Amino acid sequence: MSFVEATLKRDRLTVGGALAAVTLLAWGYTIYLGRTMDMAGGDMAMPQLQPWGAAMFAFMFVMWFVMMVAMMLPSAAPMILTFAAVQRRRQAQGGAFVPTGVFIAGYLLVWAAFSLLATSAQYGLERGVLVSPMMGKAVPWLGAALLIGAGLFQFAPLKDVCLDKCRTPLGFIMTEWRDGRRGALVMGLRHGAYCTGCCWALMALLFVGGVMNLLWVAALALFVLIEKVVPAGGRLGKAGGILLIAWGAWILWITSRAAA
Repeated sequence: MSFVEATLKRDRLTVGGALAAVTLLAWGYTIYLGRTMDMAGGDMAMPQLQPWGAAMFAFMFVMWFVMMVAMMLPSAAPMILTFAAVQRRRQAQGGAFVPTGVFIAGYLLVWAAFSLLATSAQYGLERGVLVSPMMGKAVPWLGAALLIGAGLFQFAPLKDVCLDKCRTPLGFIMTEWRDGRRGALVMGLRHGAYCTGCCWALMALLFVGGVMNLLWVAALALFVLIEKVVPAGGRLGKAGGILLIAWGAWILWITSRAAA
C-alpha cells in the first residue's frame, strides 16, 4: 500500500469516526429532550399561549439544529468522505490542503439557517393555535396539508435536481469544485442548499407527527437516508410521495366526516 493510499484510508477512518461521533451525540441529545418533554406532559409546565421569550426561542433553535444534525449528517457522509479523499489527493499532487471541517461547517450553516426558520414557524404556529405547545403536533387539517404538499413535492423537478446533486458526490465535486478554505466553505454551503432543497418538505412533516416524537423523527431520518443512498432511492421516494398524498387525503376525509 502506497503512502497516499494509507493516508486516504486513515483519513476515511478519522472523518468517518468523527461523523459517527457527532451523529451519536446529536441523537443522544435529541432522545434526551424527547423523553424529558414527554415526561413533562409535552408543555414543559408552560402556559399554552405564553410568549416564548429570547431564552425559550434560543432553546428551541438549538433543539431544531441538533435534530437536523442527527437526521441529515448521516446522509451527507458520502459527500463529506468524497471531499476529504479529493482534498488529500490534491495535497499529494502539490496542492494546498483544506480541512474537511471547513466543508462541514458550510453544510451545517445552511441547516442552522433552516433551523432558525423552523423555530420561527413553530413559534408562529403555536401562537395561532395550529400546533401543540413544545411538542409541535399540527391540527388535523394542517397536518393533512403538509402531508399532501410533501407528497406532491416528491414529484417536483426541483426535488429531482437537488436529489441528483446529493446522490452523486463525484458529480458534485466535478461541477462545484472551488479551491482554498473559502472555496470549501462555499462548496459546503452549496451542498447544504441542495440537501435542504430536496428535504425541506420532508422536514416540515415533523409538525405532523410531533417535533419531538422520537419514532417519527427516526422514521423521517431513515426515509431521507434511503432516498439519498440506496440505488433505487429515487423510485422509493416517489412511492413514498404517493403514500403521503394518500395519508393526507385520508386525514381530510376523516376530519370532514367528524365535522359533519
